[in-house]
Amino acid sequence: MKVALLQHTPEPELTVALAARLCYSQVDIEALKERLSGADIKNFLDKIMSLGHQSVLEHASFTFGVDGISRVTSHQLVRHRVASYSQQSQRYVSHKERFAVVTPPSIAGNPEHAALFEAQVAALHAGYAALIEAGVPPEDARYLLPNATQTKIMITMNARELLHFFAVRCCERAQWEIREMAIEMLRLVGPVAPTVFAKAGPGCLAGPCPEGAMCCGKMARVREFFQGM
Repeated sequence: MKVALLQHTPEPELTVALAARLCYSQVDIEALKERLSGADIKNFLDKIMSLGHQSVLEHASFTFGVDGISRVTSHQLVRHRVASYSQQSQRYVSHKERFAVVTPPSIAGNPEHAALFEAQVAALHAGYAALIEAGVPPEDARYLLPNATQTKIMITMNARELLHFFAVRCCERAQWEIREMAIEMLRLVGPVAPTVFAKAGPGCLAGPCPEGAMCCGKMARVREFFQGM
């Protein structure tokens, strides 16, 4: 899996601070901008974050390119609907040569399981290639492709949605692949907007585990990991 931060709102924290100050000021935007120093921005953002006034975070957006995730993960990802996605098409991109797959660690770590997995993938590939060779269009042959098939996707989320995404998908109970992706996304945005994402991560960082009886029981270790980021 490769995750890259491709673009983001220039000076995202300044943008968010301006939006927040605008709500409580009579002066024009240019004057507001001139008055905001680096220290003012941090202090003001700390205040609005602590108060939960997160609507202003929607003015800062971040675009990621992700390569090498499975269709399992992309199907979970698009459930986050306050976002924009562009995904590699299986209709126009043929996998005739050989489609790449993501093998879960629980399978890859067991030779017997790995052999079974690879045999099934090979059979599906042979069937897919045969259909393409017979003239079946890729948009129909793709019905044979497994959820393990690798894909590429571009994602744009605003800062508010990213905080929600991290709270849900950085959790220990999230599926392992989307969790790895979410953690890498958090690593990338942290330096760009350190105040906004200072406390980003699974829901248990700021209070009790929101999973209730389904809690992973690893809260101390989870908090240590994300605080170390």
